Amino acid sequence: MDDTRPLRVALALTDGVPVFDAAIPCEVFGKARDSFIEPWYDFVVCAPGGAGVGDWFRTETAHRLDELARADLVIVPARHDPRPAVEPELVAALRDAHAAGATIASICTGAFALAAAGLLDGREAATHWMYADLLAARHPELTVRPDVLFIDDGDVLTSAGTTAGIDLCLHLVRRHRGAAVANALARRLVAPPHRSGGQAQYIEAPVPEAGADALSDLLAWADERLDTRITVADLAARAHVSTRHLTRRFQAELGTTPLRWLLARRVQRAQELLERTELGVDRIADLTGMGSAATLRRHFGRALGVPPDAYRRTFRARERAAA
Repeated sequence: MDDTRPLRVALALTDGVPVFDAAIPCEVFGKARDSFIEPWYDFVVCAPGGAGVGDWFRTETAHRLDELARADLVIVPARHDPRPAVEPELVAALRDAHAAGATIASICTGAFALAAAGLLDGREAATHWMYADLLAARHPELTVRPDVLFIDDGDVLTSAGTTAGIDLCLHLVRRHRGAAVANALARRLVAPPHRSGGQAQYIEAPVPEAGADALSDLLAWADERLDTRITVADLAARAHVSTRHLTRRFQAELGTTPLRWLLARRVQRAQELLERTELGVDRIADLTGMGSAATLRRHFGRALGVPPDAYRRTFRARERAAA
């Protein structure tokens, strides 16, 4: 892949693809974002002639499915109905694209197309929880995870239901462009800046008590104070509840615990500082409330698989190549 050109992203449409699922990649990758970073992405829609999007309109694109092999990243949105066999033309195009070196990602029941192409053999995969059993029964060669938002397996990624597709696309932007750009885009989309792939996709959230405050104010308060040693007890005191009650609220509404949320936000803030500043690891540890460089390195490495210094070098090298 030539790193001097923008990453080429192809959306693979077939007849009847739901409107929202098709729109997510268009909004994330297809809309110019020069205020964030330039160039953004080279985005194309590939589809058979006259393929419909939902029951609303027909696509008009000069790019057919065989052009997926020219892409760096292929996005396969949800299928209108995952029960019928996947179109042979799409199966062949996905195999060719993957063989040519493209990363393949699916939203919701788009995982059925990846499975039909053999791209999920021996891997773990996510799909909408309603169709997890069907995918597992049809393709015993893969392991279906009905309890996660998305799975990043390097060259193949799968996600759960529709809104998890937003999480997946933001995750890909974060992978390509860094945390600061992904967070800025999330704010523009009014979407959560980061929901980890391992977060539960289906949460039985109880109806909030009348007059109960949402967690949003508490999260915003904590986000502004990541440079301090906020504890779960501090969060509970701020919310005027017990730590046990706060933990139940986090599990019910966010699918995670207060401590895990805090750690994830501290690591994400560290990513931004490594990308945008020349500050040393000790100073970044202070600004993210980690306390020490050793603590930052431990949590950063556990979350991202690389130490902070290596992350900065890799990100800067990628920026120089793109420039």
